[in-house]
Amino acid sequence: MLVQAFTVGMFSTNCYVLTCPKTKESIIIDPGFDDQIEAESILDFIKKNGLELKCIVNTHGHPDHTCGNGSVREKFHTPIMIHKDDAHLLGAPAQAIADALGFKNHSPKADILLEDGNFVKFGQVSLKTMHTPGHSRGSISLVGEKEVITGDTLFAGSIGRTDFPESSELQMQQSLQKLRTLPDHFAVYPGHGPATTMGEEKRRNPFM
Repeated sequence: MLVQAFTVGMFSTNCYVLTCPKTKESIIIDPGFDDQIEAESILDFIKKNGLELKCIVNTHGHPDHTCGNGSVREKFHTPIMIHKDDAHLLGAPAQAIADALGFKNHSPKADILLEDGNFVKFGQVSLKTMHTPGHSRGSISLVGEKEVITGDTLFAGSIGRTDFPESSELQMQQSLQKLRTLPDHFAVYPGHGPATTMGEEKRRNPFM
């Protein structure tokens, strides 16, 4: 699986384009761009590389991860996927949240609701949905053969905030324990900040 990361938006969110190298089918994770120039650079990357975008996946429903959903779906006619417990953060409620936080755009409602254990498939790649609540009720991580996309659950040396509405410190600790079961060699692609490995986080991250 090929991983291309883009840093977007006022909160420096990591937006990922994941691609099956054999089929060129791809997905986009957390298109949190609120600026047309940022959007065009990512959409041009998809077009210039001849990728077939299959879906949009949100690791959770906060606007810095979802505000570009609408422009991606409009251009590529791809469904929006999010865990069922964060579905209420998209659609009509998303506009009020986005406005309150200073975002210009907001996400349409989701098309497909994910649950723990569901698979997101593109080409010959299959990512397993791991429900990792704590930062939000519907936060997920996406687990591949040798990598995991952790959204705002696990960062390099830190974790996502648990002082937001619908956050839970207890659930975060339980989710981190689930992530600890992954092998040390797994690459970790977080929602903010640099990539890391699971072994590095087990050794050095005080929250793990």
